[in-house]
Amino acid sequence: MNRTMRAFLNRLLGDRGECAAARHLRGQGFRVLLRGYRTARGEIDLIARDGPTVVFVEVKARRRGEPAEAVTPEKERRLTLAALQFLKANNLLECPARFDVVTLVWPDDRQKPTVEHYRNAFEPPGRGQFFR
Repeated sequence: MNRTMRAFLNRLLGDRGECAAARHLRGQGFRVLLRGYRTARGEIDLIARDGPTVVFVEVKARRRGEPAEAVTPEKERRLTLAALQFLKANNLLECPARFDVVTLVWPDDRQKPTVEHYRNAFEPPGRGQFFR
């Protein structure tokens, strides 16, 4: 399989994973605000509200393995910068916020993935953070 086809299939799986993660969050009582928030500093897959808390959600979908392992310290740093930009742009710096990770393992032979939701998956790296 060439690189272009692999990238296309990965994006397709990622989109499918984001849709399934949004459904899962809604089922947990979250209100999904945005999908695919992109900035020069990073990308946030889903932004939701869990009561008064703004939740920045990283979605990892795989066909096998441990998707959560793909959330590296560098990824956490980029998510934090993008989240700060979102909060500033939307005048939400006073709101409580957190980072969640939703993983989906979607083997070829199954219609539904195995979903894991890690609330408060990591603390924002750096000093003087705005998260509570």
